[in-house]
Amino acid sequence: MDQNTAPNDTSHELADDLLRGADEIAEFIFGKRGGRRKIYYLAETSHLPVFRLGAVLCARRSVLLRWIAGQESRVRPPCGSSNSGRVGTDRGS
Repeated sequence: MDQNTAPNDTSHELADDLLRGADEIAEFIFGKRGGRRKIYYLAETSHLPVFRLGAVLCARRSVLLRWIAGQESRVRPPCGSSNSGRVGTDRGS
């Protein structure tokens, strides 16, 4: 493998994984660019995995996908659990 090729491939990989700006991050998470202020709010309050390059808020697609999966696993009921343990299912007599 040519030594000049590896860093270039890595930089293209990183560039493809990088989201630049709150609009791009909002489009990736919400499917629309209108959530710019929501992204800033989440970045400040919920440990959304973002970083700044100068004044620009950035995130990596791969890191956001892992973070979202982690958030989902925190609220997903364990496999094989029944509805009997859910809050509000007891109707009383």
